[in-house]
Amino acid sequence: MAKDITPRATDYSRWYTDVVLRSTLADYSPVKGCMVIRPHGYSLWENMQRILDGMFKETGHENAYFPLFIPKSFLAKEAEHIEGFAKECAIITHTRLKATDQEGRDRVIPDPDSRLEEELIVRPTSETIIYSMFSKWIKSWRDLPLLLNQWANIVRWEMRTRLFLRTTEFLWQEGHTAHATHDEAREETLRMLEVYRRFAEEYLAVPVLTGVKTPREKFAGALDTYCIEALMQDGKALQAGTSHDLGQNFAKAFDVRFQNSEGQWEHVWNTSWGVSTRLIGALVMSHSDDDGLVLPPRVAPIQAVIVPIWRNDEQREQTLEAGRKLLAELRAAGIAARLDERDNVNPGFKYADWELKGVPLRLELGPRDLDKGQVMAVRRTDRSKTPFSLDGAAEAVVGALDEIQQQLFQQALDRRAAMTREVETWDEFCEEIEKGGFLRARFCEEDAVEEAIQTETKATVRLIAFDEVDDPGPCVKSGKPARRRAYFARAY
Repeated sequence: MAKDITPRATDYSRWYTDVVLRSTLADYSPVKGCMVIRPHGYSLWENMQRILDGMFKETGHENAYFPLFIPKSFLAKEAEHIEGFAKECAIITHTRLKATDQEGRDRVIPDPDSRLEEELIVRPTSETIIYSMFSKWIKSWRDLPLLLNQWANIVRWEMRTRLFLRTTEFLWQEGHTAHATHDEAREETLRMLEVYRRFAEEYLAVPVLTGVKTPREKFAGALDTYCIEALMQDGKALQAGTSHDLGQNFAKAFDVRFQNSEGQWEHVWNTSWGVSTRLIGALVMSHSDDDGLVLPPRVAPIQAVIVPIWRNDEQREQTLEAGRKLLAELRAAGIAARLDERDNVNPGFKYADWELKGVPLRLELGPRDLDKGQVMAVRRTDRSKTPFSLDGAAEAVVGALDEIQQQLFQQALDRRAAMTREVETWDEFCEEIEKGGFLRARFCEEDAVEEAIQTETKATVRLIAFDEVDDPGPCVKSGKPARRRAYFARAY
């Protein structure tokens, strides 16, 4: 089976696109900049969604849904917000089309009589529409905290798109909460960031840094933005999730107030936080190889595939019968397993097909295996082979999947450690940034200096880590006093 995947060393960008397309995660849409998420990719997203949704509900959040369309005037109520999203918004101006005929050609144009009195914005994010509703629902301190989450689609008109990483329309979740005090809101912001960190590391096997964004990189309208940052195999960073302390900016814009226990009126304190289908792109770039997709077992749609092998009808019936019995045992043990019963392709094709799709464990079952009372387990990560006894195979598979999960995380963690370096001078910074990875450098935290670094090197401040200790010295770019280091990288 020809996989037609460009090697990473030849063209990493092309490799990534090849893996996404050939592994049937997604495909290009007829609408420029959009994608179609195929069943394999959507099953992966459903698994991620299910896990995250459970984590959100464990922390007291409830799901709700808000309109896709937002009155244009709502965005203008928060100055930073409209400035941050103005260039990405799609606008609806009419509600009907009209067929005309000009110069012998049929044409369809907006019906002039259907022009909206107020134009609508297609949701780029939902703070404005949600907080307008909060102003109706919140009246007393007894109504707080209000903890909501929404699973939705988002539209941001991107100039340069890439499957999963940056598309005009994408899927995400966005949490929105209201609190009586700033301390409570800040605690919520950090709590949800920790949920994202746990999910990235424990389920996606992607190690992340946690910290705060600079004012220049924060969310439009937030007091502070906190993030998780991952490092891809090519040495570029990827912002994998954000959590925003919105302060009272949106509460004041939409008059979201509550009467406290002493009878006084106050504005609430808001937070918002979200992750998107960009996480699928992070998975691909963190773990996959030149043979296709590599998926961590805890989110893989298919964790183990049984491939029966036969040369004649008698062997076919024997191996299929044994395969079905094994399949039932695996599923009873909570393993997402599948039996490949296709008889129109040879075993080699099946092996390559499931490798391409990233299935963590392949279980080969042929006549010789049956004679020995075993099944041959082949790991996707390193293709190592281990015979498992058919008696107790489910327990062995569970153990192997746990080992694969830990192996993927450790590989990514070791890679990040090897690609993280401290630099002291500007010349050293400019030289090292060409090698990729994270650079830890002292930074004076001035906007103009940050902009100059990005202009000259295309590197940005990814975050100032929570565990960063005071390390005074000259800023790597300006030479001005700096009290701590920041993480810099080129990024997606």
